[in-house]
Amino acid sequence: MNTSDARPTSVLVTGANKGLGYETARRLGELGWTVFLGSRDEGRGRAAAEKLAAEGVHVVPVPLDVTSDASVAEAVRLVGEHTDRLDVLVNNAGTPGRIVPPAEATAEEVHGAFDTNVYGPVRVTHAFLPLLRAAENPRVVMVSSAGGSFAVVTDPDQPVSRMHELAYSSSKAALNMLTLRYAQALPEIKFNATTPGEVANRAFAATDMNNNTGTLTVTEGTDSIVRLATLGPDGPTGTFTDRLGPVVW
Repeated sequence: MNTSDARPTSVLVTGANKGLGYETARRLGELGWTVFLGSRDEGRGRAAAEKLAAEGVHVVPVPLDVTSDASVAEAVRLVGEHTDRLDVLVNNAGTPGRIVPPAEATAEEVHGAFDTNVYGPVRVTHAFLPLLRAAENPRVVMVSSAGGSFAVVTDPDQPVSRMHELAYSSSKAALNMLTLRYAQALPEIKFNATTPGEVANRAFAATDMNNNTGTLTVTEGTDSIVRLATLGPDGPTGTFTDRLGPVVW
């Protein structure tokens, strides 16, 4: 919380109408934060916000398509109507893309995943930088994946090493690099990446993206997201972790 006034901590979570994004919004809202709930589908976002509001969360639905410059600009305007700073940005919105064999993957298919998983966080981060810079202890959390780790993908004991595709893993690897480069260039803002799973245990959270096949709950999957969102002024930047600790790049 900003020590200069009594306003609650503010957070924008993209892709927050369901799954990890919704649970992140719910948990941070329970802390008394103001939650800007980003959702590409305006109706679903409004419904999710109403559900959180019924639980006592101070929530503002924000129509937000991370693949659209116009949508992101309108989101900045809307958030700016409610606050002159943004303490935390959680770049959660993502897509698995079409899981097709690399030999069959087209540039168009790969582009679709990059537009959401890579260009999306760049669009949103760039647009919200002025509001983030106005906060005393700004934090940005990039929701990545163990599939973006070269160490994990080259480990034959990891299931993702046998998931032959191009778009998702390469886009998350790019997101990891973005996180590092932002962290190096903008030391006044904490940039950290996380995967919602347990790499050592080869476990991941059950979400719609994996047809709810994960062995971790959505709450467990958000443990590391919430930890990074609530970092203090002395917290780390430029890290890649899961709920158990550091993940090798």
